[in-house]
Amino acid sequence: MSAYVVGLDVHKTRSTFVIQTTTGAVTARGELATTRAGLEQWAHPQALPAATPVALESGTLAFFVADELARLALHPLVIDAHEVRAKAQRPRQKSDRRDAFELCDGLRRDQYRTRVHVPAPAVRRLRVLLARRRHFVRVQTAQINTVKGVLRAQGQGALGRSLRPARAWTRLQQAVAPHADLAHAVAAHAAVWDAARQQRDAVEAALAAHVPAFAPAAARLMTVPGVGPIVALTALATFGDVTRFPSAKHAASYAGLVPSTYQSGDCDRHGRITKRGSAELRAMLIEAAHHAARREHPFHRVFTALCVRRGYKAALVAVAHRLCRLPLRAAAGRE
Repeated sequence: MSAYVVGLDVHKTRSTFVIQTTTGAVTARGELATTRAGLEQWAHPQALPAATPVALESGTLAFFVADELARLALHPLVIDAHEVRAKAQRPRQKSDRRDAFELCDGLRRDQYRTRVHVPAPAVRRLRVLLARRRHFVRVQTAQINTVKGVLRAQGQGALGRSLRPARAWTRLQQAVAPHADLAHAVAAHAAVWDAARQQRDAVEAALAAHVPAFAPAAARLMTVPGVGPIVALTALATFGDVTRFPSAKHAASYAGLVPSTYQSGDCDRHGRITKRGSAELRAMLIEAAHHAARREHPFHRVFTALCVRRGYKAALVAVAHRLCRLPLRAAAGRE
């Protein structure tokens, strides 16, 4: 065990640090630049032993700083910012120096339980690419929905039935050419849709180049009914190293697909799902769960029984919960 613990309150330009011994004595405190050079210049004079734990709050810069600290042979621990604030001794007297001390002292006392997983750089790169792809897909969807609304308002709703392929936009522009105002509006949205399509294609090309590192795991996940390449990659990007979950149940809880619970004495209530974790993963799994309506789907009997008892939406969530647990069991080899 290291003889020192460090608390680091990270900000975009300057960060504040506090160093304590395991007995609680403060040996150093001050500021450093939140850059690679700044962290190096801070670490070397401190002469901290290898694997010295450094606590920092979750945030935009947390993964960058954690990577740099690991490169300097320290042991970064990213703590959930909500827990840090909830356990602060003086929550209404916030300052950078006090936050750094709270992190350092809380780590020394081992009072923090919510440790944020720092994924490998390849997984973080996959997350970035998937997030960019989602953005451009949403831009395309927004243009389609807006044009459909414009067409309906002009009594031309039948022209906008399907605007997914590029040729559909070409046909639509030809059809509305006689109407100058409508043609101008459609052309503007078509230009934005096409620009988003080009960017989406570029991101998907980058994804294709990045996927080989995840190909074996993705192939296993795609054996799950209704799970395609994007759903599989989203699951891999969200869960990262699945061995960190004690069981598939913990993974489902991490994805927010478990019911909320209130149990006290004789009272035991279960409510809606918690919706913690990645909203995108839940959306993908719900989309995949629609396939359970097909007779050949292995969860079809469960799905239809739940539809009768609880309704269609509740049945979708239940199937999504099962889909979430199956890939984790297959990938981690757990029961």
